[in-house]
Amino acid sequence: MTQWIGQTFTSDAGWNHLIDLVNVGNRMAGSEGERASAELTRDALEAVGARNARLEEFDIQGWARGSSEIRAGDTTQDCIALPRSPDEDATGELVDLGYGLPEDFEEADVEGKVVMVATNVPSHYDRFIHRREKYYYAVEGGAAAFVFKNHVEGCLPPTGSVGTAGAPIGDVPAVGVSKEVGARIARRFDGEEVEVAVEADVHDATSQNVHAELGPDTDEAVLVTSHVDAHDIAEGAMDNGAGTAMVVEMARALAEREDELDTQVHFICYGAEEVGLVGSEYDAENAEFDGIKAIVNNDGVVRGRTLTFFTHGFDALKQAARDVADDFEHPVKTIPEQGPHSDHWPYVQWGVPGYHVMSETGDEGRGWGHTYADTLDKLEVRDLREQAILLTELTVQVADEEFEVAHKDPEEIAEALEDEDQAKGMKITGDWPYDF
Repeated sequence: MTQWIGQTFTSDAGWNHLIDLVNVGNRMAGSEGERASAELTRDALEAVGARNARLEEFDIQGWARGSSEIRAGDTTQDCIALPRSPDEDATGELVDLGYGLPEDFEEADVEGKVVMVATNVPSHYDRFIHRREKYYYAVEGGAAAFVFKNHVEGCLPPTGSVGTAGAPIGDVPAVGVSKEVGARIARRFDGEEVEVAVEADVHDATSQNVHAELGPDTDEAVLVTSHVDAHDIAEGAMDNGAGTAMVVEMARALAEREDELDTQVHFICYGAEEVGLVGSEYDAENAEFDGIKAIVNNDGVVRGRTLTFFTHGFDALKQAARDVADDFEHPVKTIPEQGPHSDHWPYVQWGVPGYHVMSETGDEGRGWGHTYADTLDKLEVRDLREQAILLTELTVQVADEEFEVAHKDPEEIAEALEDEDQAKGMKITGDWPYDF
């Protein structure tokens, strides 16, 4: 009964797939590298025993990085474009809004200015403010350009997309700068005219989702998910090569335990997550939500030993995660709030029970994520194997016919977002899906 644990703790299937993914190089949405990585993932799922491994293609807004710079005084400062920034130059007075909290924008006149904000929020603030929320506060205020300043030391400019589902290319040029460059331009040029120049290739493209199954042919399925794409500036080992490696490792372990599955397990490794959850949105638009029992979405696993589960107010999911953690004496943290920033969300927003599984790093914000430093050497194979054991057991328990977790009414999800002060930001970024 426990042989699968030892096999998982010594397996190289997931780790070897992670190495294959980071060795591809550029896995940007719509790129040849993303397609090659999807094909590798399809083949890896088939090799570990999953059935009907296949690709499903869809159209996306393509975007490829060119050169970018900030021209200030007689200097040129290093920066990188934020994906889906328009291919434009803009000039305006530099204004440093610090954290870029909603109240910072309410108190400032940013019309025609180049707005710089930090990647983090203060420790006393009651919620995370996403990059796109800060960007669209700047756009709403009439800013000429947007500068995203890393809070992590190390000369690491951050990336991360802008744009909305309805308008995939952003309204004003947007770049990321390192903490050090941000401090320099704030010190030397705050209140002075600067120019933000972005070169980018905007084009039509395609992406693809990877699908496979295990278990019986039931009316319901448990979705085990991740995303294959990554930002082009790094290996994307943590975000999210590790998540896709986890899906492969879980598929290998679940293939050994297939006769224990009461409900089908449907593996989906999405494309185009980093540019707006495009792959999962595409799948959700074509899904029958009543046929999804629950989602186990892996995005941010393996970065640290302690697993973190956003449970979105589903008490049964919270209890299941804690029970498995207790059985294996493994550290976990459960977060009951809504987490609308990964591939579970296109389903959970309509009441489908779902986990967003991450891991704690001890760092504020993304840490090395979305920077050049997102590389394989930051991860440990032991963490992948240990977490695969927990998540495999959790999936078997969620798939059990005796495990019950009720779907929520979308109004309940919307009310929770309002109560958690997340609705305002989602409305300004175009991510609020409700019309009731």
